[in-house]
Amino acid sequence: MMGPGWYLRRLSRMGPAEVVGRARHAVVQRQWRSALPTPPDWPSHPRFTATLPAGVLGKVSGEAVKRLLATADELMAGRAEYFGVERTDFEAPDWFLDPKTGRRAPSDEYAFDVPYRSEDTVGDIKQIWEPSRHQHLTVLAAAYALTGSSAYAVRVAEHLRSWWAANPPLRGPHWVSGIELGIRLLSWVWTRRLLDGWAGAAELFEENPDFQLQLWHHQNWLETLRSHGSSANNHVIAEDAGLLAAACAFGWFPESAGWRAAAMRSLDVQLARNTFASGLNAELASEYHGLVLELGLAAAIEADAAGTPVPDSTWEVLLRMTDALASIVDNRLRPPRQGDADDGFGLIVDGAATDRWASLLGSGEALFGRLDWWPPVPGDDVRTPLLASLVSRTPRASGVRPGRRPAHLRDAGMTILRSGPLWVRCDGGPHGFLSIAAHAHADALSLEVRHDGVDVLADPGTFCYHGEPQWRSYFRSTLGHNTLELAGRDQSVSGGPFLWTRHAVTKVLEVHTPDNGPARWSAAHDGYAPAIHRRTVELDGEVLKIVDDVLGGGSPGAARLAFHFGPTVTVMLDGTTARLRWTVAPDGPDSFAEEGSSGGSSADGGRAAGSLVADPLVAGGGHEPGSAAAGGRAGSVAADPLVGRVSGSLAGVVRTAVMELPAGLSWTVHRGAAEPPLGWYSAGFGRKEPATTLIGSGSPGHLTTLLRFS
Repeated sequence: MMGPGWYLRRLSRMGPAEVVGRARHAVVQRQWRSALPTPPDWPSHPRFTATLPAGVLGKVSGEAVKRLLATADELMAGRAEYFGVERTDFEAPDWFLDPKTGRRAPSDEYAFDVPYRSEDTVGDIKQIWEPSRHQHLTVLAAAYALTGSSAYAVRVAEHLRSWWAANPPLRGPHWVSGIELGIRLLSWVWTRRLLDGWAGAAELFEENPDFQLQLWHHQNWLETLRSHGSSANNHVIAEDAGLLAAACAFGWFPESAGWRAAAMRSLDVQLARNTFASGLNAELASEYHGLVLELGLAAAIEADAAGTPVPDSTWEVLLRMTDALASIVDNRLRPPRQGDADDGFGLIVDGAATDRWASLLGSGEALFGRLDWWPPVPGDDVRTPLLASLVSRTPRASGVRPGRRPAHLRDAGMTILRSGPLWVRCDGGPHGFLSIAAHAHADALSLEVRHDGVDVLADPGTFCYHGEPQWRSYFRSTLGHNTLELAGRDQSVSGGPFLWTRHAVTKVLEVHTPDNGPARWSAAHDGYAPAIHRRTVELDGEVLKIVDDVLGGGSPGAARLAFHFGPTVTVMLDGTTARLRWTVAPDGPDSFAEEGSSGGSSADGGRAAGSLVADPLVAGGGHEPGSAAAGGRAGSVAADPLVGRVSGSLAGVVRTAVMELPAGLSWTVHRGAAEPPLGWYSAGFGRKEPATTLIGSGSPGHLTTLLRFS
C-alpha cells in the first residue's frame, strides 16, 4: 500500500483543474456506493450489424491460422500463461485468484474500497486483471470464426457468463481501473463480431440481460470517470477506445450517440497529446507505443465502419505513429526496450507466436501504404486482414511522410545509429510524460546495442510494477541502465512507483547520421547538477566508441559506469578488457528465437534466445577484490575464453566482440545478485533471468569505452 507521503507527493504533481476533477470523481464514487445508477430499458429487438465483410476470413494465411489454433487449443485444454506464471485452471478460471502468490482478491467489496496496490491483501493485481481483459476470448472467438468449430464458441460463452455472474457492477477489483474496462469492452466487441454465425451468439449478447447490465455500466463508468490531468496517458486512450468501440458496435442505448461523439472527440485530442510530432509515443516507453497504436487503430476503424466520422487528425497521428515504429525497429523488427513494459496489448486475435511488431507494421501497411525505406514486413497475421476489411475508405492524412528513414527523432530525443548488422539506440530525450512521468526510467544518455537483432548491450527491462519495491526500483534505476551514475543516486528523483518528483533535463548537442560513413551523437543532462554528464557516441563500421565526461563545478561524488549485457552474451573480463561471445543459428537469430516467433521477436519482448549462458563467477554474483572478475589477472580464468558454463547446442555461428573499458575505473562483474539486485534481464513482465553486468567504479573524468565487433 502507498503511505501518506506518497499521496502527498502525488498531490503535489497535480494542477488545480486535476484536483477539482478528482474531487468530482470522489463524489461520484461515494454516490455509487449507496445507489448504483440505473441503466435504461434495453431495446426489444437489438440487432448486431458490425459484422465482418463476406470472404475476409479466407484472406488469412494458413500459417497465421496455424499459430492461432495452437494458442486456442492450449486455452481449450485449460492452459494459459500470464507474465511468466503458468495456469492450468483455464477451463473454468477463478477470476480473483493470483496464482503467483496464491492470494485471492476480495470479490464482494465495493470496487473503490479494494486495496488493489496491496499484494498482501489481493496478491499481484496484474495477475488478476490480465485474464479479465478477455483477450483470450477474442483468440477463442477467432478460432471459431476460422474453423467453424462450436467448441471454441461454447467455451467463450461459459467464460463470459461466469465472469458476468462473478462481477456485478462496481463490486470487486475488476471495476477499479478504467484501462481494464476499456480493453474489456474492445474484447467484447470483437468477440461478438467473431462469433457471428454461431447459433448461440444472439442469446449470449443481444438477448442477454446480464450483458445489457454489464455493457451499460462499463460505458457509464468510462464516460463518468475518464482519466485526466497527470493520469491522461495510455489509460485515457484505452478508456476512449473501449467506449467508442462499444458505442459503435452496440449502439442500442439512448446515450450511445452521445458516448460515441464524446469518445471520438476525446480520442482525437488525447492521441495528439500522447504523441510527439515525430510520431513516437510521449511516454517514451516502447511497449506503450505499441499499445496506444493498437488501441487507436482498433477504435478509429470501429468508428469508421459504423459511419461515425473519424477526424483526419486522428488518422494522421496513427500514420505518424506507424512510420515512427518502422523507423526505430532493428533488422529483426524489434523496437527499443525503453521505459516501462507490461506486455499490454490493445487487441489480440492472433496466436501467441505471432510477432506483435510485424503485425502492427503489416496493419499500417494495409491502411496507409508502405514507404520505400520501410523494413520488409511479413504479411501473415490474422489481425491485419480483419482490420483492413472494416475500413470504409482508405484513410487519408495531410501530413508529409518522411522521404528517408529518420535516424534522429528530435522531439523524443531518440537517435538510432546503424551500420550493417549493428543497431544502436541513444537516449537523449525528456525524462517522461506529464508531471509524474509514470512509466519513465532514470535512463538519460543510456544506450542499447544490438548485433543482427541480438541484445549485446541491453536495456534490462521492467519485471514488475506492484508488490516488489526493491525490484521495481532496480529496474528503473540509473544503475540498471547503460549509463553513468554519480554519488550513488539516480539522475531523476523517484517519489514512489509511477511517480517522479524531479526530472533530469537532457539536451542533444550533436547528431550526425550520414547514409554512409561514421555516425556521431552527443548529449548531456543535468540530473547531477551542478555537475553535468555529457556522453558522445561514435559508430564507425563495426567499432563503437563511447566517451563519458563529467563537467561543471562542485564535487560530483564517486562514479559507477554500468554496462548490461543480453542474456545470451557470455562475458570474460580480464583487467579492463571484456571479451564477448554469443552463438546464433547459421541463418540468423530468428532460429534461436522463442518457438514460433518471427524475425527474432516473440511475445516476451522479442528476445533472441541464444545458446550461450554464463554462470556467476562467484556464487551470489559478487566478486572478491583481486579476482580476475574484479580486474586481477588470474591466469587460469584469463586463459579461458568463456567464463561460466555453456549450455544448450553450440551448433551455429559464433559471434564475438571485444570491449576496452576505461582504465581509470575498477571493474567488477555481476550476475544474478539479489542483495542488492544487480545483473538481471527481464524479457517480459513478471519474468527475470540472470545476465552479466560490468560495473566500473572510481572518480569521474574523461572515460572512453571501445566496443569492437568481429
